[in-house]
Amino acid sequence: MWLNDMSVFSMIMLATFLAGLLSISLAALLAFRLSQTARSAMVAFAAGVMLSTACLDILPEAAEHFLEAREVNADFFASAEAGEQNISHEHRGEGAAEKTHGGGLYPLFVTLFVGILSFFILEHFALWRHAHTEEENEESSQGKEVARRVSSVVPLILVGDGFHNFVDGILIAASFLASPLLGITATFAIMAHEIPQELGDFIILLHGGLSRLKAFIANALSSLTAALGGVFGYFFMADAENSMPYILVIAAASFIYIALADLIPMLRHGEECAHGQDFLHTKAQNVILTGHKKQSRCFGKQFTFMFSGALIVPLFEFLTH
Repeated sequence: MWLNDMSVFSMIMLATFLAGLLSISLAALLAFRLSQTARSAMVAFAAGVMLSTACLDILPEAAEHFLEAREVNADFFASAEAGEQNISHEHRGEGAAEKTHGGGLYPLFVTLFVGILSFFILEHFALWRHAHTEEENEESSQGKEVARRVSSVVPLILVGDGFHNFVDGILIAASFLASPLLGITATFAIMAHEIPQELGDFIILLHGGLSRLKAFIANALSSLTAALGGVFGYFFMADAENSMPYILVIAAASFIYIALADLIPMLRHGEECAHGQDFLHTKAQNVILTGHKKQSRCFGKQFTFMFSGALIVPLFEFLTH
């Protein structure tokens, strides 16, 4: 029995390491082939991936786990109150109505709200630190401001990714505890749906000034939280199931904040669109329409990349289920 338990634990550890390493390696293979110009354009793709991952993947999953845990807890307390006596049909009807009425997701929305505020504070601390460690320089260009903003996003990416990977580790542990075959299937499914998100992370990290090696190491370190999630899930599965929805919502909060507060504003002030605006304001009346066309092309390209990023997450979900 002890050897069997150790065997399951070893499989969980191996699966969490392999899922993280393989998804990161495949995403890196794609991201590293992009030129610097292409990576700048792919920031819109990363924004779409992050919003889609948060809204179409993580938050629905968090709600599902929250409602399941709440139902299990309600059934447990109802059984405890009833003791060994049979519960009347009327009492069950009342319990079901009460469960439906009290089955709201308010605690998750509070967690999302607090999470977004927390990432706002964390980012501004990163910006403040970056500004105070930077040498004083008179030239303050728009490109320099964008670069500083991107570099402040790097720790937020890693924190949010770390929370998400932690939950993936818990899910892998739960699957292996149910059956080894289910664990292997879940590991491959998690690895596949992680690839688009890891690709978006790499694009942002590289755009933020990290070298390929540093971006890979940072993402690899962030993926180690999956192993921690595996350990936590193996030894404390009951606690893990109760805390999982809140951890997922924190991860979603980081992705939503990064996409809306950093990446999308970055698109508006990127070089291509910024030059279009300068051209529009500085040239004569007869070329204003050309400036408008350039702005429209810029918006069209950004929207296409963002929509592609948003679409790839549900597509991977569909292909892996």
